[in-house]
Amino acid sequence: MPAAAQHRRAKHTRLARKLAVLGTGAAVLALPLIGATNASAATTTVTATSLGYTNDLDGWIRASLQVMAQNGIPGTYDGIYRNVIRESSGNPYAINDWDSNAAAGTPSKGLLQVIDPTFAAYHVAGTSYDPYDPVANITAACNYAAQRYGSIDNVYGAY
Repeated sequence: MPAAAQHRRAKHTRLARKLAVLGTGAAVLALPLIGATNASAATTTVTATSLGYTNDLDGWIRASLQVMAQNGIPGTYDGIYRNVIRESSGNPYAINDWDSNAAAGTPSKGLLQVIDPTFAAYHVAGTSYDPYDPVANITAACNYAAQRYGSIDNVYGAY
């Protein structure tokens, strides 16, 4: 086996051990498949169900909190929930087509109403690149809020 493949296999084994210790879904999120030659083509995208959560608002928030914890992004369930309800009423396909961002051609999208440039700038590796994906949207928005306000918990209005 080539050295690079051995290294990937050893890394995967170490991560699997961490997973066993930390619990299901706690491993690195963009984990290359064993033996893959092109790691970028062989990664998995985190979803609520892939982490063992329900495919609803509760599960999306819990999955996002897990991703956030793994990436040092602060935030709480209550802070995320409060902002999601205000921004989209829990609709992951919500789109704002009337504000100044929409007038400029970049409407706010998803659960936390993130515009595409902000989503791209604060995207968290391992999550989907789709701004309508609930886990990706929450996680990117919380990453942005952490950088701008210290935490999503400090956001009480449009941001």
